[in-house]
Amino acid sequence: MASSQPRYVCQECGHEAHKWMGKCPGCGAWNALVQETESAEVEAQVPDLNADGRDGEPAGHNQPEQLPEVELGEEARLQTGVEEFDRVMGGGIMQGSFSLIAGDPGIGKSTLMTELGGYLPDRTILYVTGEESKRQVKLRAHRLGIDSDALYLLAETNVEEIANAVHDIGPDLLVADSIQTIYRPDLSSAPGSVSQVRESTASLRKLTKDQEFSTFLVGHVTKKGTIAGPRVLEHMVDTVLYFEGDQNHAYRILRSVKNRFGAANEIGVFEMREDGLRAVPNPSEIFLSERGYGVSGSTVVCSLEGTRPILVEIQALVTPTSYSTPQRTVTGFASQRLQMILAVLEKRAGLAFSDHDVFINVAGGVRLEEPAVDLGVAIAAASSFRDIPADTGSVLIGEVGLGGEIRTVSRIEPRIKEAAKLGFDRAVVPENNLDRIAGKHDIDVAGAEQLTGVVDLVL
Repeated sequence: MASSQPRYVCQECGHEAHKWMGKCPGCGAWNALVQETESAEVEAQVPDLNADGRDGEPAGHNQPEQLPEVELGEEARLQTGVEEFDRVMGGGIMQGSFSLIAGDPGIGKSTLMTELGGYLPDRTILYVTGEESKRQVKLRAHRLGIDSDALYLLAETNVEEIANAVHDIGPDLLVADSIQTIYRPDLSSAPGSVSQVRESTASLRKLTKDQEFSTFLVGHVTKKGTIAGPRVLEHMVDTVLYFEGDQNHAYRILRSVKNRFGAANEIGVFEMREDGLRAVPNPSEIFLSERGYGVSGSTVVCSLEGTRPILVEIQALVTPTSYSTPQRTVTGFASQRLQMILAVLEKRAGLAFSDHDVFINVAGGVRLEEPAVDLGVAIAAASSFRDIPADTGSVLIGEVGLGGEIRTVSRIEPRIKEAAKLGFDRAVVPENNLDRIAGKHDIDVAGAEQLTGVVDLVL
C-alpha cells in the first residue's frame, strides 16, 4: 500500500501545516485547519483531461512557438444584447474565457446565469448544477420566461462526468453552479475543501482552453465578503465578477475586479424584479430619483467606475453625541477615509466633530472607493454640522489631502459631461484639472484649491 501522511489545510487561505493548530499562521483564522490525506498513489491517478475530455488518451505534444509565428484570429465575443452585462465583460463574452462570479447568498448569481439562456438563445449552453436539481432550475427558468432548446441541464458534481458531457454536447458556454460542490474523485478530501476547489478549477480551466468555449464558475463568499477557497482561485481565472447589492434594495451591481479582456472595476447596474434581472441603462438618474432638496447633509458626487461616470448622492447626519466616544457609522464608504476627512475638517476648517456623532450613507446601496468622492463627503458632513443645505445644483469632484488641499483627479471630462447631461448647473473640480478640460460644456465649472473655499462656496 502507498504510504500516506496527514496534512492540515486552512479552508480560508490554503495554508498547509503538518500538525493541527487552532489559529492559522497564514491568515489568522481560528479553527480553519482541516485534515487532508496526501498519498503518492493518488498523485499517480490524476486523470488527464485532454482536448476530447476523455481519460487515458494521450494528448498531442505541445511545441513552443516564436511570438511572430503565433496566429491571431478575430476576437470572437458572444454578444448578449444586454449592454450592462456586455460592458462589464469588456464588450461581450470572449471565446475561451474562464470567469468567476461571486456574491452573497440570494443576491441573484444563479438568476443571472440562468438568464444567459435568454440572452443567447442561439448558443448551446450547458448548465451544471451541483446545489439544485434539474427541476428546481427548470422552475426558475420558467419564472424568468426562458424556454430554450439550446439550454442543457446537468445535475452533476463529478468533474470527470462534466468533462464527458462537454465532449458529447460541445457547448458554446458552460456554467458551473457552484465550484464549491464540484470534486475530483481521485482526491481524498471532501468537496468544497481547498484542494478540491483548486484542482477542480484547474481541470475545468484546461478543458475550457483546449476546446475554446466560455465558462462561468459560480463561487461562494466568506463572512468577510471575499471569495471562499484559496486565493489562487482568482489568479487562475480570466475574469472575476462580484455581484453586489443589498437584499433590501432592488438594485444589483455587477462589478469586474479583474478582467483580462476589458477594463477592470467596470460595473453594470441591474434591477431585481419578480420576473428576473433588468438592466438599468442610466443608473445616475435612478440613484438621484429620490433625492431630497432643501435638506442639510446632502451632496452629489461623480464617481468613475471603470470607464463609466456615475452620479451618486452622499447623505450625512451630524448630531451631538451622548457617549464618551462619538460614533462613526458609514455605509458604502471606507470608515478609515471618513476619519481622515473629519480630521482635516476639524484642523483646517475649524469644525469640531470630536463631540458629535457622524453618520454617512451612500444612497442606492452603492459602494464608493474612489478618492474623487472625498470632497462630496466632506461638504455633506460640514453641511449637516452647520445645518445649512448645500447647493443642490452642484456636483463635487475632488480628492481631499491632509493639508486641506483639493487634489487632481483622473478623467475629468466624462465626469463633467455626465453632470451636464443630468441638468446640474455647476461642477466643483480641483483647480489643477481646469487646464485639462477641452471645449465648452453646458455647465459652469469652478476650480477649487482649498477645502475651506469649497465650504464657503457651496454652503
